[in-house]
Order: sequence, then structure tokens, then C-alpha cells
Amino acid sequence: MRPRVVAGAGTAVALVAALGACTENSGEGATVDTGRQHTGVIATDPRDSAGPAPEVPGAQAGGTFTIIRETPIAHLDPQRTYSFVGLMATPLFARFLTTWKDDGKGNLVLVGDLAETPGTDVDDDCRVWEFKIKDGVKFEDGRPITAREIGYGIARSFDPDLAGGPTYLQEWLADTPQYDTAWDFRANRNTLPPGLTTPDERTLRFEFARPRCDLPFAVSLPSTAPLPPDRDTGLNLGNAPFSSGPYKVTRYQAGVEVVLERNEHWDAATDPVRHQYPDRFVWTFGPTPDAAANRVIADNGADQRALSWNYVPASLVARVAGDPGLRSRTILSPTPSANHLIINNRRVTDLRVRRALNYAVDREGLIKVLGGPNVAAPMTTLMPPATIGFQAYDAYPAGPNGDPEKARELLAGQTPELVLGAADNSVEQQVVTQLKGNLERAGFKITVRNIPVGAKFDEIKKRDNPWDLYLSSWAADWPSGASILPVLYDGRGIRAAGNSNEAYFHHPAVDAEFDRILALPPGAQGPEWARLDERIMREHAPVVPLYVDVAYLVHGSKVGGVFVSSVFGHPSLVNAHVRP
Repeated sequence: MRPRVVAGAGTAVALVAALGACTENSGEGATVDTGRQHTGVIATDPRDSAGPAPEVPGAQAGGTFTIIRETPIAHLDPQRTYSFVGLMATPLFARFLTTWKDDGKGNLVLVGDLAETPGTDVDDDCRVWEFKIKDGVKFEDGRPITAREIGYGIARSFDPDLAGGPTYLQEWLADTPQYDTAWDFRANRNTLPPGLTTPDERTLRFEFARPRCDLPFAVSLPSTAPLPPDRDTGLNLGNAPFSSGPYKVTRYQAGVEVVLERNEHWDAATDPVRHQYPDRFVWTFGPTPDAAANRVIADNGADQRALSWNYVPASLVARVAGDPGLRSRTILSPTPSANHLIINNRRVTDLRVRRALNYAVDREGLIKVLGGPNVAAPMTTLMPPATIGFQAYDAYPAGPNGDPEKARELLAGQTPELVLGAADNSVEQQVVTQLKGNLERAGFKITVRNIPVGAKFDEIKKRDNPWDLYLSSWAADWPSGASILPVLYDGRGIRAAGNSNEAYFHHPAVDAEFDRILALPPGAQGPEWARLDERIMREHAPVVPLYVDVAYLVHGSKVGGVFVSSVFGHPSLVNAHVRP
């Protein structure tokens, strides 16, 4: 689903030529630099994939680094991890076949993590790939990590009971979106899925029915984290994941706290991106974003070494932005994270109603509720600006505050009664209150039904969920329309649960366009994704684009090394350290 990578000379192959809306990590003012260009390459020199990672200037070992977050992390099971917080937390205790070197300024290099390189295209046709596993990589109990344990980790992602994670590898190996019916993990726990083999302990081999040139990027996700079969506890693995990274989980108190301490068997010499500076990381859950931010701003005791995970809440944005003393303790960065009001197309089947929803939304008012331009920027497209070939358009021009009259005109006297599902956390409740007012002003009757925040991520991915509308966000798994549009809108992969296509949109002509564009050379794909983006919105209006996140974070005075991920738009902890 990602662009084909074209080999070339030198130590790296260009992946991305230029992207807009890029990362600026700056606490020195309230202006977000949206003009910086992303660049991305895939490393071809094995030295780029070797460790240790370069030392972070000024970093010292020791101390406890605390992350304060309102809600728990949905899954610590790597094969089920697909939320932003999970994707940022998992690298502390799990390693993958490949990973990204990221400077936090939009410069990305894909390197081998457990593998010596980002993979070998054996026959130069993207159908057969091999990854050589590094010597010296170990689990938390000291046993070596081999290709077999990595293969087992991938195999268990076929289990429908472990839904929630990415499905690229499963679908590609099975050559069908219905991968869980093509190979039964529970009946074949002692084997690997067809197409995945281990010729020897250090070699993992993928064989596909059709070219999969994006495999090096897909295996950078947590689904390739290794696991010995004897440590697989199924649905309970998230309570005690088995570490292959620099830290291991030593305490898990559901909904309250997760403690990670150093894994003595992690070898920095094998790791090109991670460090092991703090003695421990403590994730603590419960405080609202306001309470967490106020604790960190006060900068007392242990909170001097704490990061408020949630972005600065609307109620505190003006205070934080206006306090020169906090500038050195804030991070301000555009992100690639796009937010939409998802329309359940299985339930809301009238195109006029979906178009009216698009006219009804007051984006300017919504952004004010969120906290202003330091928090979000309006969006009217399916793909965010940080996408190759992005083209701005507005299929339903309603001005900054919406056009309720145009919405009523489309409804032609109807008063659609829609159920808006909303997580029961404070931020989403503020947003849905604003949206409910927008939609009712335009002639809709909206009933808000709360969903426990820890369950929402899984519940809206169920095909037969009971809501007409719900909020969701998406950051591409790598910077391309191929990692956005087919993933979110290809209806051929819809199944009972675990769907990324949360709109349950299915149109054969659009599916055919996905196949056509994915077969193009990478340099030709960008403009084609942009054209298809606009076509989908104009012809089908499957969602309401709302805004792109701007990361605005505050931390204690003794926190160092945190930056906003250029891939996922949330805090990266691989360089985190505690200042003395």
C-alpha cells in the first residue's frame, strides 16, 4: 500500500522528495513553521542500521521519567498496537524488523532494527524478500532473538481474537483482505503462515503472490515484534509484554500505572535509534489534560521530570503561549495527523445527508474549542497537507463557520436523526458538544451516546457498530497517499472487527482506482492520489474532514530529548532523558 521504492546508487534510496506541513519543534514562540520540507530515504548501507545510536548532547544516565496521561494505553501487546500512544510507547520495550531514524525535523531514514538492513529484494521484483537478523539481539531473559520468534509474532497477528493492529502483512501473505479465513493461527500455532519461512535462524523470508515493494516500510510497525511461543499469553500479553527493547515492563496496574525499567540484556551496539538513559519510565493515568498540564507547569518535585502526554488543553493554551518562562519547556510542531467526523456509510446511506453534514460543520468554532491555531489547523481534504502530491480543495465550500442554510437545502425538509458516538474523556466531550450544536443548527437531530474511552478504538472498528457518526484520526504509516486512501476507504477488506475502514465505505470503481494507482511508478502516484482524494469527496462524501493536529506540549524543567515524531506526530521517547 506504500509507494514502490526504486533502487539507486549511494548509501540511501530516496523515498520522499518533498512534503509540506512539516515538523518544527520550537518552544521559542507561537508560530508553527508549515513550510519546512520532509525528506525520507531508505538506507542501503548496513552501517546505517548498526548501533549504537549517536549520543544525545547533554544527556546523562539515571532518574525516573514520568509520562502523565488521562486515559490508559489501549494495548501493550505489539501485535495489537495501532494507536498513536501505543506506537510511541511500544519502541521502549519492543523492537521490529525495521525502524525510522528521525531527527524530529522531518528528516527520516528507514534502517534495519532487528534486521541488518531494511531487507533484500531477492529477485528484484518485490515478490521475495529476505531479512538477516542481527547477532546479539536478545529478549529480556537473555535468550537470543531469532527469525523464528519474529515469524511467530507475525503469525499471531492472524488470530482474529487479537484484532486491532495493522493488517498489511496478513493481507499480503494471504493475498486477500480476508486473511483470517485463509490461514487459521489457532489451528496452526506450531507453523508459520504460507509465504513466511525461516531458512535458518538468522533469515526471515517473505514470498508474495504479487509485488509488495513497500514491505520494508510495513515491517517497521509493531506487528513484527518478536515473541517466543512459550511466552504468548494471548489476550493477556498486553498486561505483561515480553521485552526485546531497552526497557521491560515491571509493573502493570490496569488503568493506573505502567512502570518500565532497564532491560539488562538489551545491547546498544545492535540498536541504531534507541537509548537507555532513564533508570525507568513511569506512565501514570487518570489526571485530566488540564490537571496534567498544570502539574507540569508548576514544576514541583517529580513533575520536574514529567511530560504531559496530551497536547496543551484549550483552557491553558493562551497562558502557556503567553508565558516567556515556559518557552523552553514547550514543543510546538505541525503533525501529519488528520481528524475526521466519520460517517458510518452502512447506516447513513443517503448521499445528500452526507453532503449536508459536510456543509454543517463550523471548523473555526471547532478549532477555538480545541484551543486555537496552536492546537489545530482546518482541513477539507481526506489526506493531510503532509502527503506527497497533496492538493488543497474544498468540495463543500461552507466558509470557516459552516453553511447551515445549504445543509438544510440539501436535506429538503428532512430532519435526520443520527447517533453520535463519543469517547467519555474530557477533550472529545468538548468537541462533540460543539459538533452537536453545528449539526442541529443545520437541521439534524443528534443523540450523543458515550463510549468508554478505553474501548472506543476497538468498538468503532466493528462492522456492525451502533453509531452513525464518530470522531477518528489517522496518521499515515509512512508518508504517502498509498498509506491513507486504500487503507481507510478500500471496501474489499471490511470484516467483522478490526477495520481501518471505519466509514465502512465500499465502491467498486474507487477500489479499481486504488489498484491502478498502486501499480504506477512512485513518481507518478502523488498527483493521482490527490485527484482520487477529491473525487471520493465530491462523489461520495464518506466523512467530514475537520482539522490537522498541531502538537503543543509542555514538560517539566528537567525533561530532555523529547521531540515530535515526523511519522506519527506524537512525542518520541527514544532520546528521552532526565536532566540533573
